[in-house]
Amino acid sequence: MSSFSKEEVARVADLARITLTDEEITQFTEELAVISDAVAKVSEVASADVPATSHPIPLSNVWREDVVGPGVELDEVLAMAPAHEDGKFAVPQILGEE
Repeated sequence: MSSFSKEEVARVADLARITLTDEEITQFTEELAVISDAVAKVSEVASADVPATSHPIPLSNVWREDVVGPGVELDEVLAMAPAHEDGKFAVPQILGEE
């Protein structure tokens, strides 16, 4: 992996309109070198015979069967509603339509 120079760090900071001190430029240059080295190590291990993974532990979804169960009768539900009409809930009109 390539390493980053102080000039590159300063240029990127300038493009991002971030003001950095000389100490911060030095610090970020060193930190980017560590990150670059870590990426290089991963790249060494990654090869065509190593499958790509998105998670280190195999995951699987657990689904239950969708089983139809007993429902509630329409008359029973409508009996609990404040108002109903023609087998439907009746609600106050809010849009001013007739």
